[in-house]
Amino acid sequence: MMLLHGSHREARFGDGELVLLADQDRSRWNTEQIAAGRAELDRALTLGGRGPHVLQAAIATLHAELPCDRAQIAALYGELARLTGSPVVELDRGIAIVETDGAEAGLRIAGGLGLDDFRCLHSTRAELLRRLGRTDEARDAYRRARQLTDDGAERRFLERRPAELAAATGSG
Repeated sequence: MMLLHGSHREARFGDGELVLLADQDRSRWNTEQIAAGRAELDRALTLGGRGPHVLQAAIATLHAELPCDRAQIAALYGELARLTGSPVVELDRGIAIVETDGAEAGLRIAGGLGLDDFRCLHSTRAELLRRLGRTDEARDAYRRARQLTDDGAERRFLERRPAELAAATGSG
């Protein structure tokens, strides 16, 4: 799992700025780490591994494939959420579902998680609201996410997004 997650470390930032997974330059991903991670996942599955770390590694493997099997990623997150009972994993499932069922479906999942002080909930809501054209609500969600982060690159990203919204809609 760690090999797979670490394989795109170099692509997560461009000129010191946060780069979302979908926008990353995959040529910067470490293919040796991906291959090693896949081999370890295959070994774990052969040995009967079915726990949370194996599921997370399987999800990371699917993210490394082009095209990504979004439905399978969502299904694996569903299984991981069932195993862990984690609302954060459920949020990840909601993010995966967006690609198959749309932003409204992801927003419904995010809305019932009770993670009011979790910055990723608010940044996810902001992105989904942006996709739905609900710009005022998106700005509020970006603002809340920004209040909850101390990371400089993430903060700059969360400051940039509302400005991009304003430019796209012609509002200030």
